[in-house]
Amino acid sequence: MDITGLMQYFNLITVGICLCVGYAIKQSLDFIPNKYIPLIMLILGTFLGIISSGLSLESVLSGMVSGLASTGLYEAFRNLINKEIR
Repeated sequence: MDITGLMQYFNLITVGICLCVGYAIKQSLDFIPNKYIPLIMLILGTFLGIISSGLSLESVLSGMVSGLASTGLYEAFRNLINKEIR
């Protein structure tokens, strides 16, 4: 299975929630080092995946993939929020 096989496990709601929480942590909580934000998003995504779909391996994987994907989308989100009008 290549990386495109993981696309079926994305949950957009979980990605969105993790993205917003990660952005808030990055901007507001200086006592949390940046290296721990992906771990926090992984745990939060897993928790949200279990809440949304029940406890199964598929829901755990979906939550983990979605939580980690949100850390990759952070740069795009940051650029969108901080975009200067030229």
